[in-house]
Amino acid sequence: MNIVNSVKESYNELIYKVSWPTQKELSNSTVVVLIASLIMSAVLFVVDYAFETVMKVIYTHVHF
Repeated sequence: MNIVNSVKESYNELIYKVSWPTQKELSNSTVVVLIASLIMSAVLFVVDYAFETVMKVIYTHVHF
């Protein structure tokens, strides 16, 4: 019976206690995440490119 009570409590919490976002809130959040992802990918690209350039300079000018 403990499992049944747990399922009932989970269902009640899901229906009555969870506040679901509206369509507009969901769309706004999606746009924010998309923009943040694009910004982060651009930053990582710049850092990667800079690191690659530095390493090329080091390896072409330093002979081991």
